[in-house]
Amino acid sequence: MTREIPYTKGLHRLSEHCWAWLVPDGSWGWSNAGLVTGERESLLVDTLFDLPLTREMLDGLAEITAEHPLSTVVNTHANGDHWFGNELVSGAEIITSAATAAEMPDNGPELMRGVLGQEGPIGRFGRHIMGQFDFDSVTPTYATRTFTEQLRLDIGGTTVELHCLGPAHTEGDSVVLVPGEGVLYAGDLLFIGGTPISWAGPVTNWIAACDRMLAMDADRIVPGHGPVTDENGVREVRDYLEWVHAEAVERHRKGMSAEDAMRDISLGRFAELNERGRLAQNILAVYYELDPGMERVDTREVFRRIAELEGFS
Repeated sequence: MTREIPYTKGLHRLSEHCWAWLVPDGSWGWSNAGLVTGERESLLVDTLFDLPLTREMLDGLAEITAEHPLSTVVNTHANGDHWFGNELVSGAEIITSAATAAEMPDNGPELMRGVLGQEGPIGRFGRHIMGQFDFDSVTPTYATRTFTEQLRLDIGGTTVELHCLGPAHTEGDSVVLVPGEGVLYAGDLLFIGGTPISWAGPVTNWIAACDRMLAMDADRIVPGHGPVTDENGVREVRDYLEWVHAEAVERHRKGMSAEDAMRDISLGRFAELNERGRLAQNILAVYYELDPGMERVDTREVFRRIAELEGFS
């Protein structure tokens, strides 16, 4: 773990041209962002879950962006806590992977409002984890440029590489590498201190994405959620994914349903992670991989199962 960078809210310098904007505690919706500067311009990695959070971040970056105006925004994936603030930076070019651009319309603020408006445990759980965010004022603002596998950018003389490593957490997960400075912005391919969640899968592809991140040889890695980390943090996420894959495969072979499997699996050393209930979706992701014809469970039912494991019955 990169302990010299404290996990406190706000701006933290990582290298000559790289910064992280950290938002503890890293649980549902409390995500990180990044800034890469060059000569008279800069690139922002992700916006935040609502406009107040994004305004606060942009104000916190203002001393830097006054000299290095934002020319480019990269959204690492289609979950709203990484792009709902885009309207506040709409003057910049907004880049995502093509798969992320395709997912964004179905992952807008109306999806969040729908969860919050549910009755029973789904609604109670949704309001517990997301009730403090303002989705009513968000105007979805989408990418103006897309790429498929890789894209190399010159940000005022600073080389930035975009790599699409999904599908994994979502269909189009991308990471942002600044190779000359050993800095990697991993988006939600990394949760540090919290449980990863595979909305898209396959989980085996996420494991492979961890190996690809390790091969990028970055020594300062900004996760989508949690403190700045290093290669050990990537290995810890990979360990969880390999474990949950093995546990789910075993129960699938026994003919156990995904819902029964989620109740049967003991978390062991991973019980210390936050958001333990995400196991419910991770098991589904493995089951979908093993049985591509399996009927998909809708988002509301997934939240019901997560809520059950989190004690919101």
